[in-house]
This record gives sequence, structure tokens and C-alpha cells, in this order.
Amino acid sequence: MTPLKMLFASALLLGSAAVSAHNYHAGELDIAHPWARPLPPVATVGVTYFTVTNNGDTDDVLLSAESPVAETVEMHTHVKEGDMMKMRKLEALVVPAKGELTLAPGGHHLMLMNLKQVPVKGERFPVTLHFKQAGTVEIEVAVDTKPAEKHDGEPQHNHH
Repeated sequence: MTPLKMLFASALLLGSAAVSAHNYHAGELDIAHPWARPLPPVATVGVTYFTVTNNGDTDDVLLSAESPVAETVEMHTHVKEGDMMKMRKLEALVVPAKGELTLAPGGHHLMLMNLKQVPVKGERFPVTLHFKQAGTVEIEVAVDTKPAEKHDGEPQHNHH
């Protein structure tokens, strides 16, 4: 490969990493890189993950979510009962004052129920989050195998 082609290929790769990281801000909340794993074409449920940082002095609460790609969106968590891990539906998720709420594999997450559209790698889809204090927040969920990270392992922070 010529040096010019290598430079062009490197620029494309760096550009795609920057595009995949995305953050949102609402009131005292920062929502970092919403993402979902790609699914097989026959999937009927999906999962969405992100981290919410509360910079305020009072707790906020994620009350509900919705998306045009699913009939319903539910908040879930994993709990261990005996030797089994089970999923439990939650009515709300608290974002502590000066703290974080992390939605990640094996923990809290949004379940996309009865998918109308199956998430495909490289695409994005909208989700609307409803918070008690911050109100309604529109986010785009990036479909990827894992969340975008900087080279040093820290999540990227690009503000919209």
C-alpha cells in the first residue's frame, strides 16, 4: 500500500471512531454513548446501554423510555437468585446526585420488546428517555459490538 493510501485509510478509521462516540446533555444530566449490540434478523427483543452522570445536587429518576423500533421499552436489571441469574423489570431507575447510573451488560439495561426493526451494526436508532427532573431527552443509540472507547480505555466525551 502506498503512503498516501495508508494515510487515507488511517484517516477513515480515526474518523469512524470519533463518529461512533456520542453524548447528550439535559438539565444536570450527561448521557454517555448509548449503544446496542447488533442482532440476528429474527430477533424480537433487543437491549440498550449507556451511562447517565448527574452533576446536580438532587437525585433524578429515569421514569420510562420509548422507541419507534420497538412496541415497548422496559427498564430491567439482573438479579441472582440462588445459582441463577434472572432479569427483573423495574418501574424506575434513580440517578444519584453527583453520581452515575450505568446501564451495562449484566446489570441495568433498557429492553426493547417486540422489535419492529432489528438493530443492524453501523446503524443508529432513536430512543426517548423520560426523567423526573431533566424531562424528555431524545438520544440516538449506536449499534455496535461494544461501546466506543478512547485508546487509553476512557470513554470518549463528545458533546452535542
